[in-house]
Amino acid sequence: MLEHVPEWLGASLRNIRAGAEHLAIVHPALGVGAVEIALSSPAFGDFAEMPARFTADGAGVSPPLHWADAPAGTQSLALIVEDADSPTPAPLVHAILWGMNVATTGLAEGAIAADGAAGAIGINSYLSQGWLAPDPPSGHGEHRYVFQLFALDCSPEDLGDGPGRGAVLNAMAGHVIGAGILTGLYSRGEVVDAPVGDAAAIGGPAVA
Repeated sequence: MLEHVPEWLGASLRNIRAGAEHLAIVHPALGVGAVEIALSSPAFGDFAEMPARFTADGAGVSPPLHWADAPAGTQSLALIVEDADSPTPAPLVHAILWGMNVATTGLAEGAIAADGAAGAIGINSYLSQGWLAPDPPSGHGEHRYVFQLFALDCSPEDLGDGPGRGAVLNAMAGHVIGAGILTGLYSRGEVVDAPVGDAAAIGGPAVA
């Protein structure tokens, strides 16, 4: 959808960004602890360009993900993917996976889909289940797509069909015992530097 935004309009909005401080992983109610889970993708590195295959400019499928064993005491896993640089008050939600089995150590390409079997597929910002392919406005600069994996000390609560971000955050509050983060980059048009210090919120180099 946003590929049709004129480049001049995208460029005029380049300083309007949701900000890393609004990502799920830094939400104070979650109390994310010090246990770090190594989260990676065989398709791209941390703070590296995501191949177009995983975006609205390609097949639009979700990328493969791998992670290390969850910390002791983990009963279930959750994944939230957000765009820290969307020109919106809050980051756009690109994917939610809720109630993944603790034995799961990765997702295959295309697994985040309405018919995926890895867990309950949540509702993204376009109110559909599955992977919302990155689709930044032309001229808006580089966007950070932040994959956030959470280890929970509780069994998955039944949140119904297609839980949303708010319901998932409420269910995770006070139960996060470990987390992992992976940031993929994608842009159309020029790259614009992010405000200094913004990247510190997600532990990476300053990008926009």
